[in-house]
Amino acid sequence: MNSVLKALALKSPGDMARLGVILALFGLILFGALRYENFLSQYNILSFLRYNSMFALIALGMAFVIMTGGIDLSVGGTAAMASVVAALLSPYHWAAGLFGGIAAGFAVGALNGFTVTVMRIQPFIATLATMLAAYGTGLLLAGNQSVSVSYDSGFTSIGQDDLLGFPIPAWIALLVYVAGWLVLERLPVGRHVLAIGDGEATAALMGLKVRRTLAAVYVGSGALAGLAGVILASQFGAGQPTEGVGWELFAIASVVVGGTLLTGGSGSVGATLAGALLLAMVFNILNFENGLGWISLSAYWQSVIRGGFLLIVVVLQARLMSRRTGEEQV
Repeated sequence: MNSVLKALALKSPGDMARLGVILALFGLILFGALRYENFLSQYNILSFLRYNSMFALIALGMAFVIMTGGIDLSVGGTAAMASVVAALLSPYHWAAGLFGGIAAGFAVGALNGFTVTVMRIQPFIATLATMLAAYGTGLLLAGNQSVSVSYDSGFTSIGQDDLLGFPIPAWIALLVYVAGWLVLERLPVGRHVLAIGDGEATAALMGLKVRRTLAAVYVGSGALAGLAGVILASQFGAGQPTEGVGWELFAIASVVVGGTLLTGGSGSVGATLAGALLLAMVFNILNFENGLGWISLSAYWQSVIRGGFLLIVVVLQARLMSRRTGEEQV
């Protein structure tokens, strides 16, 4: 076993967790392909990628926040509010809807960054407050109802059309993840994010611009949540102020399953994407299982099963990480 780990160059507990989520994802894909006739059909693959691009985007923003040792509970409310803003602006031009929704998320992220870095409010409390404010703002703007988008401005193409046979939302998520990987792995700011997660005081003594980096991370998370809201509105044809409930939990779960520690200081963009796809794949497989007629699981039971699956993955990863740590100490 040790020789295998060395051959795979697994130098840290996080590496083992990331390998685990990738293996689990491929295992689920193999299971689905063998069990369900249309699991690998073009329709299911494209629908899966189109819908889950929203969750992948908020998971990436959450990953950077958690790498600094923080948390962002406002992403679901931000996406809901941004979907309303995008829908209201969509009649003017598709770009107005797109950039208006992103700007709404940017504003929430900037507010989070200000309260965390300047006012020194704990991220949990600060983002909980902005989550409630974002939901309230979305409901006020929408008049407590869904807001239809314009079908004449081309706005719906963002969420519903394909480019080169691939859903546009999936292209957007892919490009954003490539940019996120470059930031984390190739730019100094990526190392600053991880250093802050290891300890803000130590990072400050090293001369790093802690407040600026933290503010940028929260702004980025808000902007990505806003982009997810734009895709939500364009994909379903309406801004939905009551959507987004539980999205922050999905994002946190994706990050944790991907091997990023909630205490900060480590993380992986690729493993975060794998974690988001893994959780989404569980839901997809449950839908196929319902279609076979062997079982009949309501949305409530599906949530219970996904939660149990998440718990099992996290426990297994924790045991692998503790075992690996013990081996290194010996």
